[in-house]
Formats: sequence, structure tokens, C-alpha cells
Amino acid sequence: MKKSGKVWTVRPGEWEQEDHYYPRTLNAQLHPLVSSFLSLDKKRIVTRYCHMHPEANKNKLLDVLSYEPRHFRWAGADLFCVTNELAQRSMIVIETNSCPSGQKSMPSQASENEDSKKTQYYKMIHETFGKLLNEQADELPQGVYAAIFDKNPMEATGYAQCMSDYLNETVHVVEFYRDDKNPPARWTPAGILEIRVAREDALLSLPDETLYKQVDNNNSLVWIPVRACFRYVTIAPWTRIPVITKTLVLNPIISCLAGGRNKLIASKAYDFKNAELANDGLKIRMPETVTDVSLPEIPLYLRSMGYIAVIKVPYSNAGQGVFTITSKSEMDDFMAWAEKNQCYDQFIVQALVGNSSWSSTGKDGTRYYHVGTVPSVKNLTYVADLRMMICASEGGYKPLAIYARRAKSPLSEELECVKDSWSMLGTNLSILKDDGSWGSDTHRLLLMDRKDFNRLGISIDDLIDGFIQTVLAATAIDQMAKRMIKQNSFDADLFQSLNKDPSFINEVMILEGTTVKHD
Repeated sequence: MKKSGKVWTVRPGEWEQEDHYYPRTLNAQLHPLVSSFLSLDKKRIVTRYCHMHPEANKNKLLDVLSYEPRHFRWAGADLFCVTNELAQRSMIVIETNSCPSGQKSMPSQASENEDSKKTQYYKMIHETFGKLLNEQADELPQGVYAAIFDKNPMEATGYAQCMSDYLNETVHVVEFYRDDKNPPARWTPAGILEIRVAREDALLSLPDETLYKQVDNNNSLVWIPVRACFRYVTIAPWTRIPVITKTLVLNPIISCLAGGRNKLIASKAYDFKNAELANDGLKIRMPETVTDVSLPEIPLYLRSMGYIAVIKVPYSNAGQGVFTITSKSEMDDFMAWAEKNQCYDQFIVQALVGNSSWSSTGKDGTRYYHVGTVPSVKNLTYVADLRMMICASEGGYKPLAIYARRAKSPLSEELECVKDSWSMLGTNLSILKDDGSWGSDTHRLLLMDRKDFNRLGISIDDLIDGFIQTVLAATAIDQMAKRMIKQNSFDADLFQSLNKDPSFINEVMILEGTTVKHD
């Protein structure tokens, strides 16, 4: 079903906590251990981490946590708590997200969320968006403020309301869907975002009518310019937002292309960062990854991996385009699906994190397997991941929100009885409905509260490790983004050299005014 985007406004003082949190989150109390972790400053984090990891260079780690990003200012990493045959426990990065969810699932550190200015939503707007706005104030066009989104309205509108409260201005909330044939947002050749609004709403936030453009012959609707916007456009956002813009966009699209929504480039960014850190006892831990894999090559790689692997469409999100393979029949099912649904030319293949009796083994002999949840009353262990959201502030990234998700089915000790490995290994909560809208399987959500947190069996050292891994991954992507932007221009040649996928390149370059040819 094709979706048609709407536009409405929010004004200062209209915050309602019930609109921006799950009901169970509002009734939850933050676990003391999580609260203790969030209270740590970076020097204490560095001291504790280096105490537990004596191989780490303390000064280098302090530099890492003091890094101030240029492009990727708001990030989230999905992490697995894993161990190996030597019982060496660690957090590993599965992927990094440039529009991460998490606020609606994060219990408040304060006693209530009735005041927007006490929330983590507001903290991100104040410390990250506000700082960016002040840095670029003299360069921005005249216009209004907006929040644009295509998913997760609960959080997108929460950020919009906090923008309004922070700026003391009317903020326009804009639904910007990929399949909307007449979207309420567009870009001028100069890179200025314009939104289609009712004239009466425009007058509230932009009295200067010389900046209006009439919509056809409709006197009641006008196009107005946007000075700065918060982006929660997550599904192939490069199809609607150009790389270089005059309107301030948080996060800009380059953060997606450099790894925040591009698992192929992210893997390369991590490799570059790890090479830089090779002598400092620090690294981004991730499953062994093979990039630039064409569809005909996939069976060759999977055969060499014993048909235990993960196949990913590099540019998908929300759990879409991820296929866990634990048998030849599951590979055959994937190949049949790909023959019918393939949109891109390249895939990535990763080592699969499984159970102690079955898991992928890397070329260097590395073999991770899930720590999993504390066994339930039925003595069942489930795969769970941890989402760590961070934001840029004065002096480096800070943790912003945390939540966890568990798989639908328990982790099996043997593979012979497993017919659907995704239900046992997949943790994403997003559900794509038949009408194109999104839902969430919230009964598998695990909060950082007194009830759920203990089920995860993780410690404050795991949270510290997860935070450092998230910062390292986000920093690697921001540094990759810097390489791709030269003198405020997109280095398309470098991008195409790193991402040899003509179908994807063409999808990106349509808004840039060029395309590439298939070989």
C-alpha cells in the first residue's frame, strides 16, 4: 500500500510523556547498575577498562573517548555479549545504526518524564543538535525547523517536541515516505529542504511570506524552506535526501553511506580503524566478514564455512535483509528468495555466532558463541542483543539510551532439530506489515529496569565494554565519512571504489544528478 505523508506542527510546552514511551517504560525503574554506569565519566571508564584489559593503551583510549565527530553525531550499535572456548567474555559489534531507536524503551534516570527537559530526548537535542546548530548558525538558510521521518513516530515526534521546547519555536513534523508519489518534502537545486504546509501554519513559524512558494493554484498550501531538521528517515534515506545540503540535517546522509546504513562500507571502516589501533591494545570486535560478495559466489563461501554463516543485504535495516544460515537447506531457501527479490549486486557474508557446540570459526581460529540470557524457570537460554545509543557532546560521545532484545525461540544445543534458525538467532523487534507500515514485537523487549536487566546476566564491565565498542565503531564510520567529503563535496569516485555495487550506486547518485553503468 502506497503511503501519503502528512505534516503537522508541535509547539513549546506540549510535551506528553505517554506519547513518547512504551507504557511499561513509564512504569519501570532504572536498574541501579545501569544508573551507576551512566554516572561514570570518561576518566573513570578508561581507568576501569584498562584495569580489566591491561593490554589497552590508557592515553589512546582517553583520546578515543574524547573524539568529537564531524558527521556521525548520533549513533547506536547492536552488540552481542559473547564468549569463546577459553571463557574469555567480550562485547562484539554486529552493526551500527545512524537513526537508532531506544528512547521509548529507556527508563528514566529521574523520578518522572513529565518535563521534557529532564529526558534523554532533550539531552540529545540540547547537547548534540543544539551544538551543531550553533556551530553552523551563520551558514544556514532562512527557514523553519522540522523533524522528518518514515518510521518510529513515537520517538521521532519526541525529538520534534524537544526541539520545540529547546528552541522555543514551532517545529514542523513531516512524514517522508519512500513510496510517496507526492511527498510533502522536496529539495531545491541549492540543497535547501522545502516542506509543503498550510499557509496558516507557515505564518506561525515563518512570517516572511516572500520565502513562500505557492503550491500550484492552491492558495491554502505553500512550500517553505527549512533551516535545520532532525532526521528519522531510515529506509534507503539516500533516495530522498542528498549527500550535500544547505539545510542542516542530523544525521547527514554521508553518515549512512559511510557505514551507518551501509554494512559493506562499515566493515571496511572498522578494518581501517583497527589498523590504526593495532599497537594500542584496542580494536573493534566483530564477526569475521567477507564483503563484495556477488550472489553466485555465496554458495562457495557458505560451503567453505560449513553452511554456518549470516548473509546480509548491506543496505537494509530493521532486521530486513538478514539471513541466518545453519544448513544447506537454509542456504537454498535464501538463494531462491534472492533470485526473485534481489535489488542489489553485492552481499556480505559473516561468521555466525551460535552455541558452544556449533558456531562459525574464523580464519584466525576465533570462535564466538552467545552468552545468552540467564536460564528461565523452564531452563531455557535465549539469544539477546544490546542496543547502545550514544550522542556527541562537548568532549566526546556519551551514552544516551540502552535496551535489549531477545530471540523468539530458545537457543538449541544441537542443530539437527532446528528448522528455522532466525527464530532462534534473530533479535530485531520490527515487523513489516502487509500495508507497508511497521509494528514491534515488544514482548521480546528487555528494559534496563529492575525486572528485565537481571535476566541478561551482564555486568557493569560489559556495559563499559559495549560503550567503548560503540564509540570505536561510530568513530570509524565518522572518519570514513570525512574521507568521502572533500571541500564540502561528495567524493563519488572514492565511494564507488569502496562500494562496487552499480545498483546501489545508481540509487544513491540519482539525487546527485549522475549514475554509473553496469559492467
